[in-house]
Amino acid sequence: MTIQTRTLGTTGPQVSALGLGCMGMSALYGEADRAESIATIHAALDSGLTLLDTGDFYGMGHNELLIGEALRAAPASAREQALLSVKFGALRDPDGGWSGYDGRPAAVRNFAAYSLQRLGVDHIDVYRIARLDPDVPIEETVGAVAELVQKGYVRHIGLSEVGADTVRRAAATAPISDLQIEYSLISRGIEESVLPVTRELGIAVTAYGVLSRGLISGHFTAGRQLGAGDFRAVSPRFQGENLRHNLDLVEALREIAGHKGVSVAQIAIAWVLSRGEDIVPLVGARTRERLTESLGALDVTLEAADLAAIEKAVPAGAAAGERYPAAQMAHLGTR
Repeated sequence: MTIQTRTLGTTGPQVSALGLGCMGMSALYGEADRAESIATIHAALDSGLTLLDTGDFYGMGHNELLIGEALRAAPASAREQALLSVKFGALRDPDGGWSGYDGRPAAVRNFAAYSLQRLGVDHIDVYRIARLDPDVPIEETVGAVAELVQKGYVRHIGLSEVGADTVRRAAATAPISDLQIEYSLISRGIEESVLPVTRELGIAVTAYGVLSRGLISGHFTAGRQLGAGDFRAVSPRFQGENLRHNLDLVEALREIAGHKGVSVAQIAIAWVLSRGEDIVPLVGARTRERLTESLGALDVTLEAADLAAIEKAVPAGAAAGERYPAAQMAHLGTR
């Protein structure tokens, strides 16, 4: 299979038009099957998907170790084509709690050293702080990553979940390849102020949450029981009346997908792909079955009539509930 490619901004690498978000293989969505996770990473690389996204705090290092194991077991050609996008900075405790973010230059160097070891690589392709540290100017954090670029430990600098002003300040400090931020049919907060700035500055968007954590995948049901440690059990969009309202939106989308002969997930991913060549959706497939479905979105062409029908069924701002609980929303640069 030949996957289309897109470029991460004017300074970043060429990557597959879809990336694989690996977080769910280690954390926040309940139990995952390690063997199936590794098989899914291998299937992604075999398909021509090149971009693997992780964070050093996903499972407190588990996700990086998992990816490192998968890469060691993959054919040399697959290892060589893999591009690793890594987030750092989130502070955890042994109970799995969250303690803020650390963007100090010394911390940046420390985080990078551990990630390189866990992943088993000599460089990270794109490195980014997961959320802005309110106590450290973004110029200092980005400057520290730029030093790692100069030393060859990092290839490109990214950002994550920051607002337009922070994007400008970071880009004035060093070349920025992409901004990783949530973007989907029901999470369109970047369109008003963030996306115009990234486009002005030649910065790509790697869009996570394109299926809103499975909510608009077409597979989530109102009666689903969520296991211990599943983030969605406290996510506002998955609660009570919010959930019922949001699943009604999914049913409207399902009707459009049916007319196209595709799945709900495929049309939702295809919509994000249609937003521009500067946007690379990250799909959080945890199994080969879901990966195959997601890859099918690359073959979906949305005509003007399709886009109009989608906008009518799921207009901007249609979702009920915030995308994170209030305490986490406070760390975001845009809603």
